[in-house]
Amino acid sequence: MSKGKSSFLNQETLTTIDLIGLRVFCEIVDSGSLTAAAHRLGMGAPMISKHLARLERSLAARLLNRTSRSMSLTEAGRLFHEQAMQALEILDTGVAAVGQVTGSPRGELKISAPVWIATPRFAALIADYQRRCPGVRLDVHLENRMVDLVAEGFDLALRMKNDASQSLISRQLCDVQFYCVATPEFLARSAAKSQAGAAHLPAMIMPNQMQFGRPKMPAEGMLLAPDQPVAMRSNDTTLSYHAVMAGIGAAFLPGWLVADDLASGRLLHCGDVDKTYQGRVFAVYPSRRHQALKLRSFIDFLVENMDRLESPRVG
Repeated sequence: MSKGKSSFLNQETLTTIDLIGLRVFCEIVDSGSLTAAAHRLGMGAPMISKHLARLERSLAARLLNRTSRSMSLTEAGRLFHEQAMQALEILDTGVAAVGQVTGSPRGELKISAPVWIATPRFAALIADYQRRCPGVRLDVHLENRMVDLVAEGFDLALRMKNDASQSLISRQLCDVQFYCVATPEFLARSAAKSQAGAAHLPAMIMPNQMQFGRPKMPAEGMLLAPDQPVAMRSNDTTLSYHAVMAGIGAAFLPGWLVADDLASGRLLHCGDVDKTYQGRVFAVYPSRRHQALKLRSFIDFLVENMDRLESPRVG
């Protein structure tokens, strides 16, 4: 910070500002609302409001303009947010440096991952990691979009795409098998329509971005006939899974999610489109000269253990 620059974080205010208040304020700005910040931080909304009010009293300045429908930073809030983020980054760097010396990973690890990774098996994997590294707090964001790791402040992304570049490093983790599945009842209805003269092609629940014959997903085998009927489109794999279980249609779903259903007979492979395809999961992270121990420990853990998630091949 240059000499003479106006700063909220002077000696007088630092004596009355608590660290939790700083983190709460930055989380409110990052998440876009007090409710979202409360969810991320595991606090009640009233406590979030209390920390924000205490921070504003300490600064003698209003940081946020809030209405029932919107929220925006005041000019004071914008200036303070920039400096608060710098302060927290310096603090987190110091915590990471201590971890490097003590060999104990610490701090928050912000991760982006696809929606379909939200399975009991992956949750168990995370639990094992946190038992090994209790000082690391995982902040996992599930979304089917390519986040900007640097601009959005992510430490790591799990992707089915190798994004190795000058600014990103990509490390292969494991393969995952996808299956075209449907309920026995849905397939029975589809077969009955075929006997009645309709084409024997089950209606599909498809990703929003998938096109017939030209999938935008890394799936050589995921090609469907141009006349394949579509029952529904969704960018949420969990919703697609529940739609399949409800008998709406068939879908390509990861083995991590449907292996138990296939083994029990609750789901079956889809007749004439009995196809599978294999994707590959990568850990993608920004290229930095000094890699935080929390990030390195998590990536090493995934490399060692992601194969535990791979489902047995279903014939």
